Amino acid sequence: MKNEEKKVILIVEDELPLSKAIGIKIEKSGLRPLQARSVSEAIDLLKKPEGVDVIWLDHYLLGEKNGLEFVVELKSNDEWKGIPVFVVSNTAGQEKVSAYLKLGINKYYTKSDVHLDKVIEDIKQALNVKE
Repeated sequence: MKNEEKKVILIVEDELPLSKAIGIKIEKSGLRPLQARSVSEAIDLLKKPEGVDVIWLDHYLLGEKNGLEFVVELKSNDEWKGIPVFVVSNTAGQEKVSAYLKLGINKYYTKSDVHLDKVIEDIKQALNVKE
């Protein structure tokens, strides 16, 4: 598979070691990771011409805005609102999960309850990517 044919996953995660581990797993699964640690970095990457096929999002990020505020911004932009979003966070209060789901994310995972491979499998399924 050529690089330009790979689906692009934007990983928005503030913890650098975790972000790197996710990126390695995603690359090994045949997808292309882009990484951001804040909402502003993520927005900059979304503006690039190659585009983003799916977003892996943490709730707590560097900078002023959190993941929920990022999804609000994402869903209000006609160009980006159709991008699937998978939230993977340490906390899963019912109110927070409901707020994300109301905004139209695909799925919410609690980091301690899910294996990276499961999230990647669900993302590949959403993108209709075969092994």
